[in-house]
Amino acid sequence: MPKSKYDAIYKDLKQKIESNEFACQQLLPSENSLIQMYDCSRNTVRRAVSRLVTDGYVQTMQGKGVRNIYQPARQAAFTIGEIETFRESAARNGRTAQTKVLLFTELTADESLSQKTSFPLGARIWYLQRLHYLDGKPLIINHNYFLKDCAPGLTQAIAETSIYRYLEHSLHMTIVNSRRVMTVEKITQIDEKYLELNSEEYNCMAVVTSYTYNSDGVMFEFTQPRHRPDYFRFQDNAVRRP
Repeated sequence: MPKSKYDAIYKDLKQKIESNEFACQQLLPSENSLIQMYDCSRNTVRRAVSRLVTDGYVQTMQGKGVRNIYQPARQAAFTIGEIETFRESAARNGRTAQTKVLLFTELTADESLSQKTSFPLGARIWYLQRLHYLDGKPLIINHNYFLKDCAPGLTQAIAETSIYRYLEHSLHMTIVNSRRVMTVEKITQIDEKYLELNSEEYNCMAVVTSYTYNSDGVMFEFTQPRHRPDYFRFQDNAVRRP
């Protein structure tokens, strides 16, 4: 079945849950009602609901229906979710986003950079430092490395809006998956300078290292956003297998 159909239903139900149109612990409309509402097949509805279950928004209860178990993050938190742009993350968190490019340059991957990023030795790399603001507050400093062959024509103007939108809509890249490693690291002088941190109050940062791949199996991005610890929140939905 076309992904667009069940994906659109998933996104619409997700928006209704996040906006509290379906309150927490409330049952969603019945399966038959959803079929009529979206004018689709039973299997399409079930695929959309299954994705909501996987993402931790709802829980299916045999003989009762589908219950909304979503609880919004506290206002101060910035929740990490799927592979998404900073602006998409900000919108999902109900915040206003702004990005400032601090550094935009081109590098060649030497042995040290190749070991750090996993890019091939000698690869041409775009390196960016970007400062992300939420509601006017500097919250994340992002160290981005992009394989130049996968992102030709990248500019500072694009980097201040959405690099992923450029890759997907202008270059027609399909972004598939991202391997993430989360660590807690000591604060640096750059962190302290741009994130308005007092090293006596905060001596560490939450760092999410990502290795992101496209549909050709090429790792086109290595990125390390460094988050203020008082605003960082990671959320996942773990399922116990029988």
